Amino acid sequence: MMTSRMNRKAKMIEKSLEILDVFFSLGSYTMNVIVVTRSGEFTMQIGFSESVFDIKRRIEQGLGIEVSTQILTVYGLELIDGLDMGDYPIIVEGTRIDLNIKNKEVVIEVDPNRIQIVLSISKRKAIVEVDRTETVASLKEKIHGIDGSPIKRTVLSFSGIEMNENYRSLCEYGICEGSEVSVFYRNVNHPIRGDQPSARRLSLVVQTTSVLNSARIPLEMFESNTIRDIRRVLLDGKMLPQDDYFFIHKQRIMQDDCSLRWHGVEDGDFLYVFKGTVSRDQY
Repeated sequence: MMTSRMNRKAKMIEKSLEILDVFFSLGSYTMNVIVVTRSGEFTMQIGFSESVFDIKRRIEQGLGIEVSTQILTVYGLELIDGLDMGDYPIIVEGTRIDLNIKNKEVVIEVDPNRIQIVLSISKRKAIVEVDRTETVASLKEKIHGIDGSPIKRTVLSFSGIEMNENYRSLCEYGICEGSEVSVFYRNVNHPIRGDQPSARRLSLVVQTTSVLNSARIPLEMFESNTIRDIRRVLLDGKMLPQDDYFFIHKQRIMQDDCSLRWHGVEDGDFLYVFKGTVSRDQY
């Protein structure tokens, strides 16, 4: 009688495992995991039937980190390319998967030349991030991208000295972390339309992750539009659900208050959008 009861229990367990095998083989079960890098983290939707290699390939598409250099680990256990997510019972909803890079630094790294400065424009102040080696002309272009001000009429000064040589770098004028740069505009009796450079219209594609159905969203924007403008268009047009997002272009995290021109975006380029936020240290 004891043997019969054990046989019935074994058959029930075997049947349950068969049901789970069918369920997982259909690939119908998905979950959200958190991929953690040395510079930050982001959420990724994966399927139980999805292989480790496929996960790495999606990361390469979004962040530009080559599959061959990626090491994915959970609790110190390396995930093997030939296995599926369902082969790892420790991976469940909300699991943190560590992404490490072999033999080279993380692609998204902190640049010591990046600093924050204060722009004093009329009666308001704006904090922007710049590169100490960029030129005065580049900073004027960035200001144009923020508020549409005409570049040719823009005058910058620091510590009472006019920054009137466009080709000089900011560090040559002594600009450092926390410096306040005054911005004002020359008065023109008869302003002409040519005073403000015409902004090209760009055709772009915004590529979402699998969490957002891997959609490709075509957009037309001006090169003077900022990343904040793009996010507003996508949210207001209900092309993305209301949430926090950040964008990546050519393996670099894009800055909200900088224009497409400043980021070097060209006609036909892809912008990759991810759920989440990034801190200043991740730029």
